[in-house]
Amino acid sequence: MMNRMIFGNLAHRPIRSLISIVAVALEVTMILLIVGLSLGMLRDSRTRTAGIGADVIVLPPGSSFIAGLTGAPMPIKIGDVLAKLPHVKSVAPVVTQVTTAGTLEIIAGIDLPTYESMSGPFNFLAGGPFQAPDDVIVDDLFSQSKHAKVGDSIEILNRPFRISGIVEHGKGGRKFIPISTLQDLIGAKDKATIFYLKLDDPANAEAVVKEIKALPGMERYVATSMAGYLAMMTTSNYPGLSTFIDVVVGISVVIGFIVIFQAMYTAVMERTREIGILKAMGASKLYIVNVVLRETITLALGGILLGVVVSLVTRAALAHKFPLLQVVVDGGWIVRAAFIAVAGAVAGALYPAFKAAQKDPIDALAYE
Repeated sequence: MMNRMIFGNLAHRPIRSLISIVAVALEVTMILLIVGLSLGMLRDSRTRTAGIGADVIVLPPGSSFIAGLTGAPMPIKIGDVLAKLPHVKSVAPVVTQVTTAGTLEIIAGIDLPTYESMSGPFNFLAGGPFQAPDDVIVDDLFSQSKHAKVGDSIEILNRPFRISGIVEHGKGGRKFIPISTLQDLIGAKDKATIFYLKLDDPANAEAVVKEIKALPGMERYVATSMAGYLAMMTTSNYPGLSTFIDVVVGISVVIGFIVIFQAMYTAVMERTREIGILKAMGASKLYIVNVVLRETITLALGGILLGVVVSLVTRAALAHKFPLLQVVVDGGWIVRAAFIAVAGAVAGALYPAFKAAQKDPIDALAYE
């Protein structure tokens, strides 16, 4: 009986019900897409870093764990010292440079043989290795997003480069140029940003880290196992990312709260006589509150379902249109977004619900 009355009330005011559902859907979509974009970028960076295949990473003193933002302050000769340590099979020096030309990205300058010694040779989908100092290797996602092919010219750091090869994504950067070329471009001759170390056994990573820190002059350098480095790549460790997500969630809750509050408050005012009839027939205050809250939850569930569908469709469309843009819509955040939407909707309906419950049946029946 109550359920029929609830659905009847919602169907009697289709426009208001639809607006409420769309508002909740907007709340859910904002959370899933904006948070999903943040998590997608973080997960993509973590996956590509893990794909390099190193067991230990060495960074300059005072470095952030966000590799690539420290320039190239380390003498490349450090690599020779690191290569002599027990359990170290190979060392790959890498120079990185951040560029904001069109989009924020990190250019990697690599020594191809040592870089490939980390996890094996690149899987070339087209073309091949560097043939000249002005060659660049790009990954397939970059190639797809820019419709670039082998032999095309692209600009990096205000200098034209020829695409010599297109590789499968997932092994560090998206654009690789010879390490000596990038050193010359940024004025860092014989310098490196990062040293990647491949060991005879990943289980020896912590022992090698201790040996590095025990080397004279290396005490202040940042050395960590790759497993430990990847573990630090979380939203809480990225500057401002957790705050950004909290702000997005907060704004979404406010949107849902205001719209539901307005819709349910107006509905209560319009149904004053109906509420009076229910109370005259013996309906308790709890019954009236229950009716209003169940209507609210029904609207919220409809909005959640619509929001999830819109988010998944939008994610698919973005992946097709912008291959480099990674959006993660996982089950955990769907559950969180649903809980947040329901909580915000119920909070917005509480005052109208209790106001309805407090109405005097005689006054309500006399209401015009």
